[in-house]
Amino acid sequence: MDRRRFLRSLGLTATAPATAILAACSAAPPRPAPRVVVVGGGYGGATTAKYLRLWSAGRVDVTLVEREARFVSCPMSNLVLAGLRSLDELTANYERLRTRWGVRVVCDEVTQMDVARREIRLARNGTIAFDRIVLAPGVDFLAEQVAGLAGNFERIPHAWKAGPQTELLRRQIEAMPEGGVFALHVPKSPYRCPPGPYERACLVAHYLRARKPRAKLLLLDANSEIQSKKALFATAFAGPYKDIIEYRPDSTLLSVDANTLNAELEFDRIRADVLNVVPPMRAGRLVDGLGIPLTNGRWIEVDWRTMEVPGLPGVHVIGDAVLAAPGMPKSGHIANQQAKLAAAAIVELFDGRSPDPVPTLLNTCYSFVDDRRAIHVATVHRYDTAEGTVLPVAGAGGLSSSASEEEGRYAAAWAQNIRADMLG
Repeated sequence: MDRRRFLRSLGLTATAPATAILAACSAAPPRPAPRVVVVGGGYGGATTAKYLRLWSAGRVDVTLVEREARFVSCPMSNLVLAGLRSLDELTANYERLRTRWGVRVVCDEVTQMDVARREIRLARNGTIAFDRIVLAPGVDFLAEQVAGLAGNFERIPHAWKAGPQTELLRRQIEAMPEGGVFALHVPKSPYRCPPGPYERACLVAHYLRARKPRAKLLLLDANSEIQSKKALFATAFAGPYKDIIEYRPDSTLLSVDANTLNAELEFDRIRADVLNVVPPMRAGRLVDGLGIPLTNGRWIEVDWRTMEVPGLPGVHVIGDAVLAAPGMPKSGHIANQQAKLAAAAIVELFDGRSPDPVPTLLNTCYSFVDDRRAIHVATVHRYDTAEGTVLPVAGAGGLSSSASEEEGRYAAAWAQNIRADMLG
C-alpha cells in the first residue's frame, strides 16, 4: 500500500497535520463489549437480560442460559386448577429477547462455573466466558423433610412450578369423587409466593362449590396464621367457602403415604382423595455445584446495592433464591425488581460509576378469590445504609379493603404487563 492509500485508510489526506497522523496511528483499538451471562429465564433472569441490553444501549453482550424452551408463569397458574385459564395462556417464548433486544438465548444447563477464569460450562454447548454473571436459579424442594414425599410427586403433586404438575393436579381435582376431600399443606415460611396457597384454596373451593358441592377442602398450614392478606383470605374462608374450607393452623406435616394418601401431622392424621403438598423450599440446586454459599443451608445472601454475592465479585444472584430482606416476599414482582436493580448496577460498574447507594424496590401481588374477584397487597422496600439491608418503607404500599371484580381486572392486566416488561 502506497502512502496516499495508507493515509486515506486512516481517514486522512496527504496534507493532514502530523499530529493527526500520529494520533490515528497510536489510537487504542476499541475495547471488546463487556460480557454478562444470565442463568435462568424466569421473572428475574429474563428481565435482567432485557434491561442489560436496554440500559446499556446494546453495549453489553448478554447471553441467557435457560434449560426450558418456553417460559411458563407461576403467577396466575392457580386459575388453571379451577378451569379458569389454560396453561397455554401462561406460556411464552424467548423470541423477542433475541430479535428485538439482541440477547443470545441458549437452551441448556450449567454444569460448572469457574469464577477465577470467568467462564461457565454447559451440558451441551461447551463453555461461555463472562465478565459478570447473574444467577436466577429459582427454588427447589426439600421433599426429604417430609417422610414419604420424595419421589412421589406424581401421586402427591406440589404444582408449585407451573407446567406438567399444574395439569396433573387439575386432572386429580376433576377426578375427585363427589363428597371427596382435597387436602392442601402449606410449608413453614419462607416459601415462594406467601399468599399462593391461600389463593389456591379459594380457587379450588370455587371449583368444588360449582361441580362437587359436597366436597371438603382441608387447608393444613404449618404456620400459626395466614401468611399474607390474612383478614381478606379469612373473610373468603368464612364467607362463600364456609361450608367447604376448613383452615387448620399449626399443622406441621411429618409424613405422607403415596398409596393411601394418608398424611400424618404433628397432632393429627388425615386421609384425602387429592393430597397437594407444597414442600419446604430452598435456593435452586443449580448453585450447589457452583461454589455459592448458602445461609441456613437454604438461601443466598447478597449485597442489596448490587445483588452481588459477598466474597464472589462479579457473581450476582436474584429472585426467589435470595435470602429475603425483612418484610420482603418471594414473588414474581420482586424478582422483576431485583433484576432491574442488578442490571442497573452492572451497567454503572461497567461504565466506571458507582451504583445507586440507596436502591428502592416495589412489590405488588394479586390473588384471586373466585373467577372474577381479586385482592392485592403492595409494599415498598428501600436500602437502609445503617442496617446494611433493605427495609419496608413505613406508610408506603397498601392492601385491598375487600375483594372486587375491579381488582380482578387489575390482576389480569398486571400479569399481561409484567410479562411484556420481561419478554416483550
